[in-house]
Amino acid sequence: MTTTGRFTIPTEEHFSGKTRELAELWGADAIRNSDGTHLDEEVVALGKKVYAAYFPTRAHNEWITKHMDETPQVYLLTARVLAESADVDVPLMEGFFDEQLRPNRDADPHRYWEVVDRTTGEVVDPARWDLDPESEVVHVHGVTPMHEVTVTFLAYIIWDPVEMYNHLTNDWGDKEHEIPFDIYHPATRRFVMDTFAKWLEDNPDVDVVRFTTFFYQFTLLFDQRRREKVVDWFGCSCTVSPAALDDFEQEYGYRLRPEDFVDGGAYNSAWRVPRKPQRDWIDFLSGFVRRNVKQMADMAHAAGKEAMMFLGDQWIGTEPYKDGFDQLGLDAVVGSIGDGTTTRMIADIPGVKYTEGRFLPYFFPDTFHEGNDPSVEGLDNWRKARRAILRSPIERMGYGGYLSLAAKFPKFVDTVTHIADEFRDIHERTGGVPAEGELEVAIVNSWGAMRSWMAYTVAHALPNKQTRSYYGILEALSGMRVNVRFLSFDDLVTHGVPADLDVLITGGPVDTAFSGGDAWADPRLAETLRAWVRGGGALVGVGEPSSLARFSPGRFFQLADVFGVDEERFQTLSVDKYFPPVTARHFITEDVPMDEAAVEAALAAGRAGNLSGCGGGYMLGRLGGIDFGDPVLNTYPVTEDVTLLRADGGQVQLAVNEYGAGRGVYLSGLPYSAANARLLERILFYASRHEDRYAAWSSSNPECEVAHWPAKGLCCVINNTDRPQSTTVTLGDGTTLDLDLEPSGIAWRQV
Repeated sequence: MTTTGRFTIPTEEHFSGKTRELAELWGADAIRNSDGTHLDEEVVALGKKVYAAYFPTRAHNEWITKHMDETPQVYLLTARVLAESADVDVPLMEGFFDEQLRPNRDADPHRYWEVVDRTTGEVVDPARWDLDPESEVVHVHGVTPMHEVTVTFLAYIIWDPVEMYNHLTNDWGDKEHEIPFDIYHPATRRFVMDTFAKWLEDNPDVDVVRFTTFFYQFTLLFDQRRREKVVDWFGCSCTVSPAALDDFEQEYGYRLRPEDFVDGGAYNSAWRVPRKPQRDWIDFLSGFVRRNVKQMADMAHAAGKEAMMFLGDQWIGTEPYKDGFDQLGLDAVVGSIGDGTTTRMIADIPGVKYTEGRFLPYFFPDTFHEGNDPSVEGLDNWRKARRAILRSPIERMGYGGYLSLAAKFPKFVDTVTHIADEFRDIHERTGGVPAEGELEVAIVNSWGAMRSWMAYTVAHALPNKQTRSYYGILEALSGMRVNVRFLSFDDLVTHGVPADLDVLITGGPVDTAFSGGDAWADPRLAETLRAWVRGGGALVGVGEPSSLARFSPGRFFQLADVFGVDEERFQTLSVDKYFPPVTARHFITEDVPMDEAAVEAALAAGRAGNLSGCGGGYMLGRLGGIDFGDPVLNTYPVTEDVTLLRADGGQVQLAVNEYGAGRGVYLSGLPYSAANARLLERILFYASRHEDRYAAWSSSNPECEVAHWPAKGLCCVINNTDRPQSTTVTLGDGTTLDLDLEPSGIAWRQV
């Protein structure tokens, strides 16, 4: 087994001796400086490949303090203020952090700001309001009493959000605040390019320029108590300027409103159904960003260095799955690995020579402190990443933060040694080739391929109560024995369902980018999917799939006939709903742990009792055994021919429906767990009528998974837990293999 290579170690100033020791222990062949630090000459002399973090738009206060009107800007929405008379005062900065944000009074507020009567949605005539620059209060006149009023205003970002986060997290005290700058302004753009050219000359020992990232920060706004207020890893809010807005108007033929950015307070979350102004701004911004990224990549190459992008921080405008990313000339992308989903987000990026994952935990004091055991998080992170790496390899791994903190935890140091060796061993055995996928699966939503592996996400791999019921789909798929792609609803209407697709998954809460919103008002979408399923396709709907916010036309789920399930939205309460008996045992639920007594009781209960008479259906016995996440209330079968697999509490959680030659499956939600990943896997094989193919390369224990490389005659079995596990693996020829796996273990076999 190779014990060196494919590993990037972070270090910092005055830590060369321990760096050398840990680099040898972990088999590091590359070294990078931690944020805010520089590499010592002794470290450079180790002969490792040298990465240097480079921040194009910060850490030059000597420049930007003379050009404070060229910092990035953001549209901010004030709190709603109730007008108790015809005049109302709206304070601008209440609820915002004044060390981060400052109102832009340089550009004409009456041209670039907006006052809105939120009760009617009407824009208040600029002649009816004025700004008091001293108090930073907007005085609004002629308002209808008892209406709520807001102001949307431009603000300068005067403290780089990421440096600010690091500053506050690590308690950097009096360290100077780094002020960001916006290259949309020609003078600042020339400064950035000239500064980079000089840096390239001054750093001949650097092999890889690790751009962290480029020009525009994702939305990260703090309140007056230094708490996160708005966090959206996809947010394009911090990208505006009067000059850019004016250029957009000239190029696209219409003017963007401030409302197009604040979006009523949603700030264009990725969960919102994307609107034309939002899409157009993303295209406009991406075009500008990419032209300048290409210039910097070319400069790096001319200096004999690689250009690597960190997928994080100022990544806005560099969507890696958006058309044209492969033309930027970047050599590599590195990103933070939070779980299997984020591993795939990095690993699947096209158009670069290699990808690199930055594993967790980050070497920060919030994790590396007395009394904590960082190795627990380290192994948990590795187990999640590993199952995804087997399906889509990343070429390199590493960690981030301050090595001096990690060095204080010997158990963690040993854990990283194990992880690094195992990572290299996987690559060596497989040659960096993905394990074979048994099915072709696609997820469809409004964003499509542009945000592959980024659906259902609030921030980078951070959980959220409202997302857990959907994000689990991605996490389950990230390490599953299927090939995954992402499509948009527009793709389906324009091009139809790809001929090689086995299963299509759609779903999310109503009126979101993931369930589709008004996409379902176009009858061509339903026509396309109905025809495909009736012809033998498989459609899996989760949550409120194919839903329209309005009861139209007589349905909430527009494909209720395909799923066999709809949701009562209080429009048809006078129409009774009848539930067929639940099928307690089925191919899909075969691996669900269940108490036999509960099964028998549920079967005996059958149609136990009428719920409410009018629109009630029947209360069924509870089967349980599956975590469906947050409930979707009042779902019901549209026909008694549907097969109900779970209908606890008088609503449907899991159902399958024959639809012509194809099948529809309804699932109310799917948080990630090994059991739920197994459930989804069985759903996919059943829905596509491939039950006969399920056994080959399967594991009897859902906590263990099998990966197979037929060209190499190789398979491995992984234990995804921190406990010993036993499993029986069925091979491709039907023979079986019994295995006992250590905690977090992996077993390789020639087959």
